[in-house]
Amino acid sequence: MTEDSTDGARRPPSTVTRESVLTAALMIVDRDGVDALSMRRLAEVVGRDPMVIYRHLPNKAAVLDGVAEMVFEQLMVDADDPDWAAQLRVVARSFRALALAHPNVVPLLVTRPLSTPLGMRPIAMVRPLENILRLLTGAGFSGADALHIYRALFGFLYGHVLNELQEVIERPEESDEVLRLGLHRLPITEFPLVRELAPALAAYDGAAELERGLDILLTGLTATLTYPAG
Repeated sequence: MTEDSTDGARRPPSTVTRESVLTAALMIVDRDGVDALSMRRLAEVVGRDPMVIYRHLPNKAAVLDGVAEMVFEQLMVDADDPDWAAQLRVVARSFRALALAHPNVVPLLVTRPLSTPLGMRPIAMVRPLENILRLLTGAGFSGADALHIYRALFGFLYGHVLNELQEVIERPEESDEVLRLGLHRLPITEFPLVRELAPALAAYDGAAELERGLDILLTGLTATLTYPAG
């Protein structure tokens, strides 16, 4: 065997890091869902003994937290934007884009933070909160009102992305909206309004719904909160 051999078996193995393990875990979840993720499956993808995985992440719960953290790390907030409402729209659109790019991770984004006290969560999962508080207090809102805005925004975003990802068309080739959505399965006497709104339900546009929801949310916030003058 010559020194310049390309025999991969003779190459030194690449270093396994927490980041490389989480990257593999995210790939599994993206492709096959959360239920497909196990420490054994993760070790197979990484190409190592499971004990190597445990050195970086002690259990599956830690892996799930890490996967959610990796996605949250991509959510950027410009805390110095002079237009707080416009920046919140940017954040909302970015969050939706991340959710659509990683639909199988969305349940983790919504539920994993709730399983850990705020101060014990990964830094990447707390940073959007800190930056949005900076954005809003910098605009003149009180800390309490800034926190209220944050909670209202993310409560809306979590609900929106979960709702959008559940919009499943039963028969996409059908031109009749009732048949497309499978609404013919519902008794018309019990669900007359749902059946009547079939055209609107079939015309669901996630991006447009997000903007409409933000219009309502931000208008309501500016009308009910004490906003600083000038």
